[in-house]
Amino acid sequence: MHLKRINSFLSLTLHSSYDYIITGAGCAGLSLVAHLIHTGQAAGKKILVIDEQDKNEQDRTWCFWETEPGLFEDIVYRQWDELWFHGQEYSRLLTIDPYRYKMIRGIDFYDYCRQLILQCPDIEWIKARVDRVQNAGGRAEVILAAKKVQADYVFNSILFSKPELNNRELLLYQHFKGWTVKMDKPVFEAGQATLMDFRTGQQHGTAFVYVMPLSATEALVEYTLFTPQLLQQEAYDQAIKEYLHTHYPGVPYQVGGSEYGIIPMTNYRFPPADGRLVHIGTAGGDTKASSGYTFQFIQKRCAAIAKALKENNYHLLEAGSQQRKFRFYDSVLLNVLYKKRMPGATVFSRLFRKNDPARILRFLDNSSSLADDIRVIRSLPALPFLKAAVQQWR
Repeated sequence: MHLKRINSFLSLTLHSSYDYIITGAGCAGLSLVAHLIHTGQAAGKKILVIDEQDKNEQDRTWCFWETEPGLFEDIVYRQWDELWFHGQEYSRLLTIDPYRYKMIRGIDFYDYCRQLILQCPDIEWIKARVDRVQNAGGRAEVILAAKKVQADYVFNSILFSKPELNNRELLLYQHFKGWTVKMDKPVFEAGQATLMDFRTGQQHGTAFVYVMPLSATEALVEYTLFTPQLLQQEAYDQAIKEYLHTHYPGVPYQVGGSEYGIIPMTNYRFPPADGRLVHIGTAGGDTKASSGYTFQFIQKRCAAIAKALKENNYHLLEAGSQQRKFRFYDSVLLNVLYKKRMPGATVFSRLFRKNDPARILRFLDNSSSLADDIRVIRSLPALPFLKAAVQQWR
């Protein structure tokens, strides 16, 4: 399927005008398009979507949990209601009712959103590089290849530069590489995924593997780290090989594909909006600082934006998706991990050993009650978290 009017950029003039421009056709940009279409807010609106990639490859996978079918339920590739957690000295099979853990493949997501766009004659999706975005005379403006395109609002998901941090702002990277492996004999329990397996080397910092079975013989096996520095590609590959050798010894396998990603985990306050520029995705603070989870926070933010536009309640466009108390919790945990006050494997092992699984998922989803929060906090050792809390509070 070709991008709609992909060459239309060649004919854009200096004063081309749209109702909305969406920069970046990744998870945040296309999720916003889908929410606008779903709520009827795309009808009669001239919308431009810009990305420098074709988005026609399987380049990533999103996993998340929810209690009800979501907007993208039709393209959920696999889902599970039981998850394994493995610490270095503790394992538990988690029954996560009322949640289900779901997987969406990037290529299915791109194709689904492309089909939605093709049904909307006023939405264009072009391939171009965005140089910058800015406010301009009561409107917003996108600069690409020396051309300027204006809109009533620009929804930007591009992080143009690394944030400049103050002395209380911290930055770790969630970085990962995954292989889709096909084993020569059935070794996976298709109904049970592995959320975190810390039975891997911790020499680089917090590191774990997750395993998403696609069948009894096929799975996505992903090596993930929370550290300040990235690794050479060979190091990720070697970690996956060692994991497969350790847990499925002697079983031959083939690698059917791979994916690699980097997500900033930071308590830096990304501005949700600046005038007519509305930032979404990681660029708008929709990535959870302490875990890197992003997909569902993007959906909440996009739903809120669509609602604000529908109600002409434009000040809601400025609201971020992170509540104040959760920003503080995230800062404290990020401090513990960044300062190495306690190994990440130990932190998460205590959380999952001492709490109901659904409570932890609510907590990680920023939907926990105060009673939930108290139970979660009491399950962790006081001293390292108190030191982190004092440092982040000041």
